[in-house]
Amino acid sequence: MKNISWKSKLVAGLLAFLPLYFSAAALGTKFGFWSWQTGLGTLTVGGGPIVLGAVAIISLVLLIMALIKKPRTGWVLPAIGVLVPLGILAALLSLGATAAEHPIHDVATDTANPPEFSAETMAAREAFGANPLHDYQTPLRDLEMFKPYSEEEPEMGIKSHAQIITDTYADLSPLPLGGASKEDAVAAVAAAMGKMGFDDIRTDVEAGRVEGVAETFWFGFKDDVVARVGENEIDFRSVSRVGRSDLGANAKRIEELRELTASQIGQR
Repeated sequence: MKNISWKSKLVAGLLAFLPLYFSAAALGTKFGFWSWQTGLGTLTVGGGPIVLGAVAIISLVLLIMALIKKPRTGWVLPAIGVLVPLGILAALLSLGATAAEHPIHDVATDTANPPEFSAETMAAREAFGANPLHDYQTPLRDLEMFKPYSEEEPEMGIKSHAQIITDTYADLSPLPLGGASKEDAVAAVAAAMGKMGFDDIRTDVEAGRVEGVAETFWFGFKDDVVARVGENEIDFRSVSRVGRSDLGANAKRIEELRELTASQIGQR
């Protein structure tokens, strides 16, 4: 350590601080130290670029100092200190584009008659203060939480959930039952949810319904998932409890759940 310049030591410390900062923002949200608006909005989306910019600027100054003063050594870590924050910043900025591509947080394989949650799940969502469930045929501009689209993206505001799901997730479809019974299908969905690490998995064979709660690792965001086993097929629905855009997470979850269930009942 004696041979390492103070510039490199400072940059190393700043680079070590970055994962600590973002991990704290995420895990603090997960464990309830602050709200998701604070953890994701203020600390990550709002404060993250400021922290990254500060590290990049300090590293740039140290890089210039290392390059202009002979013997021009100790510039490698400062250079890394410039590039790493810029890379993370680019990833954060890309979230905005991803959110624009996935403007909703409620996705189902049946857009005309999406699977319904049980009274127990609806009560849990209400107690949590979760987003309301919206009518799939109503234009986004007519829904309170999506009203900004009427000004920011009017072409998106005139679309309904059903239209967005059809346009964005064209490959999302119900799973044919084939020769599986309702009982086998319910068991298969429950087993698939278990493999995916869902919590609070509940089945109702008579109603043909399976429900579970998915939770993200870092921020601990909870999404409610329901599968409806009909006469000929299984429909799936996944809904985030908070946030406006889901960044495509619900559709990906449905795809994985559908695939795992299909392997259980021998369908595709």
